[in-house]
Amino acid sequence: MVIGAVLALIGLPVVLAVIEGVSFHVLNRNNGTIVSSGQKREYLLYVPTTYDRTRPTPLVISMHGAAMWPAAQMNTSQWNKVADEHGFIVVYPSGTGGDGPRVWNVNRGAGLMKDVRFISELIDTLGAAYNIDPARIYANGLSNGGGMAFVLSCTLSDRIAAVGMVASAQLLPWDWCTDRRPVPMIAFHGTADTATPYGGGTSWVASRPFPSIPTWTANWAHRNRCEPNPIESVVAEDVTRLEYTSCADEAAVVLYTVQGGGHTWPGGGPLPDWFVGPTSRSIDASSQMWAFFREHRLLKR
Repeated sequence: MVIGAVLALIGLPVVLAVIEGVSFHVLNRNNGTIVSSGQKREYLLYVPTTYDRTRPTPLVISMHGAAMWPAAQMNTSQWNKVADEHGFIVVYPSGTGGDGPRVWNVNRGAGLMKDVRFISELIDTLGAAYNIDPARIYANGLSNGGGMAFVLSCTLSDRIAAVGMVASAQLLPWDWCTDRRPVPMIAFHGTADTATPYGGGTSWVASRPFPSIPTWTANWAHRNRCEPNPIESVVAEDVTRLEYTSCADEAAVVLYTVQGGGHTWPGGGPLPDWFVGPTSRSIDASSQMWAFFREHRLLKR
């Protein structure tokens, strides 16, 4: 009996670890796949119960950061709650990287256009299964996913009506983006972000320097042919809003600066402060992003 009890105690941590592993797999598994560029690509789709197939419905594409995965982006961004309230579909596509953490290929390599093709074919797949409004397809992302949103604005501007970025990691230079079509953009960035510094420069994330966020935003406003002098307003004690107006095709450019904010999603799911810094609760990035998105439809030419 004693030996049995000892073996049971020794085996208990193993059993708990297995249970935790199974639970993690169930909570974080994807629910859709397509084959793109000869590879199986995954995504996590959320369709609100209010979806009406007789009505064209907006689609929000939300992309995870590097070393994350679709369910992590879902839990961090809390887009499903906004979708329930406003009646749009959300899809969380998965970057590349096998069965573990994933990444978006936001560099000049061959993987970049494979990721672009995947997103384009994902839009086609969802458009065939649901009544997606082609004039209201929006892309956004966290960190590396924000970098991918920039890529899509330069490669799929004929399909993406507007983009959003949170703690965006931009490594491609502006001269890479040869598509000068105005694309509305909204961004959120913390001044205490140590992964992608607000003022630009290198960090532990990459040896190549990141651009200054205010400068990056100004460059986007220049791309959209906005007036050069933005309007600044105070949103909360720790949040200011900068908006470039009078842009071509009404493609506004907006930057929310979070004083003391970390590499996090404002108002989103909790992330470890010790690793990414504090998350502001003064503003809900997803709600503000949707308010911006709904003002912008794709203009066909």
